[in-house]
Amino acid sequence: QVQLVESGGGLVQPGGSLRLSCAASGIIFSIYTMAWFRQAPGKKREWVAVIRSGGYTNYVDSVKGRFTISWDNAKNTVTLQMNSLKPEDTAVYYCNADGGLFEWGQGTQVTVSS
Repeated sequence: QVQLVESGGGLVQPGGSLRLSCAASGIIFSIYTMAWFRQAPGKKREWVAVIRSGGYTNYVDSVKGRFTISWDNAKNTVTLQMNSLKPEDTAVYYCNADGGLFEWGQGTQVTVSS
């Protein structure tokens, strides 16, 4: 059974940075197309960033130029580096295979507020 565990969230001021990590047991991330998603209060979960085997990446327009998704093959994790954070980035962040293939983890809360 695949278990996804997200970490690295927290409270940060606008303009700040956070680095999220996603670890999993039972799979090797780099053979899947992995993605980060987020869900803000009262809103549907939305896709944020994706990384494919081979390193291709793509982002939702609202985070382009600010967020970077990457593999850490040595640790078998997927990371999301978030810079220049805005209050509208506040959400619970989740990782999963593209399309939500695996059971969702608990997510990690990101709050951007002064």
